[in-house]
Amino acid sequence: MQRILSRELPLRVGERVTIAGWVHRRRLLKSVAFLIVRDRAGLAQVVVAEPATRELLCKLTEETIVEVEAEVVANAAAPAGVELTDPVVRAPDGAAVPPPFDLYRPQLTATLPTMLDHAAVALRHGPRQQAFRMSAAAVAGFRAALDSEGFVEVHTPKVVASATESGANVFALDWFGRPAYLAQSPQFYKQTLVGVFERVYEVGPVFRAEPHDTVRHLAQYTSLDVELGFISDHRDVMRVLRDVLAAMTASVAQREAAAVAALGLTLPDVPAEIPQVHFADALALVGAALGEDLSAEPDLAPAHERWLGEWARREHGSDFLFVTGYPMAKRPFYTHPDPARPAYSNGFDLLFRGIELVTGGQRLHRYEDYVAALAAAGEPIGPYESYVEVFRHGMPRHGGFAIGLERFMMRLLEATNVREVTLFPRDLHRLTP
Repeated sequence: MQRILSRELPLRVGERVTIAGWVHRRRLLKSVAFLIVRDRAGLAQVVVAEPATRELLCKLTEETIVEVEAEVVANAAAPAGVELTDPVVRAPDGAAVPPPFDLYRPQLTATLPTMLDHAAVALRHGPRQQAFRMSAAAVAGFRAALDSEGFVEVHTPKVVASATESGANVFALDWFGRPAYLAQSPQFYKQTLVGVFERVYEVGPVFRAEPHDTVRHLAQYTSLDVELGFISDHRDVMRVLRDVLAAMTASVAQREAAAVAALGLTLPDVPAEIPQVHFADALALVGAALGEDLSAEPDLAPAHERWLGEWARREHGSDFLFVTGYPMAKRPFYTHPDPARPAYSNGFDLLFRGIELVTGGQRLHRYEDYVAALAAAGEPIGPYESYVEVFRHGMPRHGGFAIGLERFMMRLLEATNVREVTLFPRDLHRLTP
């Protein structure tokens, strides 16, 4: 008899069927026993009255794989309004070793380090699993929005010959006797491919050897990268980003409505025009509010981002805020300066509920500008020659952005630590499982 999923049971009342999954929970009462079986679609309740089957049930443990052949009977009190009776229960591989926490409880009682140490089984917990299904839905929305606008999905190398951001925080490795690095981003490649496809995006891992040990940083995370050509300036990039975020949020709402409801989430509204503030004005606002002199600051501290997030919610009713015109001193060498204020960039950060989520902006597109920018940064052109060479051959004005998927999900779920929404985190301390 072919296996069916738990969600199909309401359509099979009166039939004898086979389900298979994990022992989610056993309830052994005096006159009857209940076996709750979990599969990828949900839960099914099996009623056990026959003594031999009850005896088998007593020997099983939670997370044992079982196959159940039984009759589907309507019961409004059971999951999905049906239950399975007169069962034949088989445990083809014997009893499993139970995990160090009860997966049937609404909340895992283990600490986050314990859950991460045992991620392979902790991820089976319903709410944790729902978070990653929502993450998949967000990526589907990201892809759909860009596909509809003529973007091409690309897959670029993750081993590179030079550091993307011209910094020291890279993971070095030996590439057949030559020095190489894990890619900090697909930045060079996605810019190059604007000269091929005009509009590209990528979903892939990036690696940052930054010694941050915070609730918002990872050494490896998933980056949602976008680059587009024939723009006027960074504002065209910001408009695309706004539409992408709206599509990601809508995809989560549509594809994972049950998970959103089960977790009690309030999804953000992405306004038609996300409010924005220039970096210099942001410093003035924060400094005045917190009584700090920030006139010489080249960047915003996390506390400043939180204040600006609260300000955006209070003044504009928005969970999102663009901070534009970051100082050139804090931007990578390929960033295009603001023609009217050359000390500032045609770049931006997007804050989502008080945390930096996106960095983006307009890039340089002329070869001579790259030569000058690298010289000003004290960088030799040699390591970047294969990258800057393309700008000799006609490149349009272009720009792009990158969304950190795990950080997006962290804010969407209002999690306190990015590791809660990362399948197998990689950070300063964790290289397994």
